[in-house]
Amino acid sequence: MIIKSKQIVIKQLPGIVLVAVFIFLTAFNCGDAALRPAPSPKVLVFSKTAAFRHGSIAAGIKAIQKLGADNSFDVDTTTESKKFTPSILKQYAAVIFLSTSGDVLNNDQQQAFENYIRSSGGFVGVHSATDTEYDWPWYGNLVGAYFKNHPFFQQEAILNIVDANHPATKGLPAQWRRKDEWYNFKWIAQGLKVLIKIDEASYKDGQNGADHPMAWYHEYDGGRAFYTALGHTNESYAEPLFLQHLLGGIKYAIGKKQ
Repeated sequence: MIIKSKQIVIKQLPGIVLVAVFIFLTAFNCGDAALRPAPSPKVLVFSKTAAFRHGSIAAGIKAIQKLGADNSFDVDTTTESKKFTPSILKQYAAVIFLSTSGDVLNNDQQQAFENYIRSSGGFVGVHSATDTEYDWPWYGNLVGAYFKNHPFFQQEAILNIVDANHPATKGLPAQWRRKDEWYNFKWIAQGLKVLIKIDEASYKDGQNGADHPMAWYHEYDGGRAFYTALGHTNESYAEPLFLQHLLGGIKYAIGKKQ
């Protein structure tokens, strides 16, 4: 009865009062929504391999999950190509190909990913992401290069920072000495914005000469792409400077959604 009596009173209010009540309630609800924090951006870590599988993938997943927890973005992980559908991909600010290899997506999944990037999606490629999808030229241009080979053993080498203003390189030493597996590339795309080059005089069996890039970024087909050839070893994912580098690349790929 009380509820009904209140409804009757409201119905009997003059029209101008009802309008005022409506405006008040609308403003209250809008204000309440404004107080709620915006949802955190979300990234998808994709680590399917159809060829060589790196043992460091598990360490990389854990490291990216911690980076997300510490830097206000959510992290989902998968090895399943079936996640590459329009309805699933649109949830993510960026997709990270973590040491993928070989032919990992079918034609429909490739088309869904192309459309995702064209809709301002972000891409991060780590290490053997360049050893992936050799027969998909669009992907080659997205990731920026295709793997050729690497020296027989891991070595220390000197990395020269080309652009110290990007989030992926800001704060790194101008000459960064570290141990990893150093990729040679059989093809490198045009127009990449190179962040790091490796000094081939500082290690053995480099094959790309004085202009040998190791990390880069670019805008591509409506989206944002970052790639680092670093990250072969388990130790990389406990190395503060490498994690700082990787985090900067992820933030770039996420873009304004961060």
